[in-house]
Amino acid sequence: MRRIRYCVVMSLDGYIAGPKGEADWITTDPDFDFAAMFSQFDTLPVGRRTFDTMVAARRVSMPGMKTIVFSRTLRQEDHPEVTIVSGDQAETFAALKASPGKDIWLFGGGSLFRSLAEDGLVDTVEVRIMPILLGAGVPLSPDLKERIKLTLGAHKVDRTGIVSLEYAIR
Repeated sequence: MRRIRYCVVMSLDGYIAGPKGEADWITTDPDFDFAAMFSQFDTLPVGRRTFDTMVAARRVSMPGMKTIVFSRTLRQEDHPEVTIVSGDQAETFAALKASPGKDIWLFGGGSLFRSLAEDGLVDTVEVRIMPILLGAGVPLSPDLKERIKLTLGAHKVDRTGIVSLEYAIR
């Protein structure tokens, strides 16, 4: 069965985007192998607010991946290059997990992550912590109804001070 992996970059104080959705604080380790990471996935689900930032950046898809946008307001005919889903998220993700393919990269959206994690659909949380304090912004997991217990699977500190943590959800 495919895994749903929440792979995200976060500030040390727990934000995945700045107060206005900005990501200009995110730096990269020159040794990080993006091609190897991208090759693990073939599906990229995002929430509507994350999709809005992708549209603004004029990059609504990633090569070799199907982008699925969860929104009650967007219309499919306005965005033919992606799949818009307005129905039941849990049902859609359960079907994705059961279908053949590579892992699923839950790309953005703390609210989307929270709702899927609360439904028991997310398998891992993989966070790259940037050495910066933002003070405000979009939290990693806003408004959790209950605690979600995690088990550390891997960790790494790169030469730029970025800490990578991989947790399984129990």
